[in-house]
Amino acid sequence: MSSKNVTDFIANLDHPFKKEFLELRKVILENIPNGNEHIKWNAPSYQINDTDFLTFKLMPPKNIQLVFHRGAKVKEMPKDKLIEDAFGLLKWAANDRAVATFNSMEEVENLKFQLIETINKWVKAL
Repeated sequence: MSSKNVTDFIANLDHPFKKEFLELRKVILENIPNGNEHIKWNAPSYQINDTDFLTFKLMPPKNIQLVFHRGAKVKEMPKDKLIEDAFGLLKWAANDRAVATFNSMEEVENLKFQLIETINKWVKAL
């Protein structure tokens, strides 16, 4: 579900990849119907069961990144990567933190299926 503070954030967003951001946001919202959207860490972030798991990284404004994580609370680090990234969409920062980067609308369009599958896997692994 979308929130007013995110709508206000978007209205004031001046970013060279705003169209890509809006398309990615649409994909996310369509695929987490029981999720919540809010502003955290100065960007739109998404929750399932009150746990943040996906946050936009908009700065520096050279692309759009989605950070997959397990929220702000310290949790035991998984021994292996949280999910299998069969598509190679993610760059792993830790076993429970990864980043997907989009450099153009063409990439957003071409990687939609992979992104949806990755979101679904990540949510199941939380």
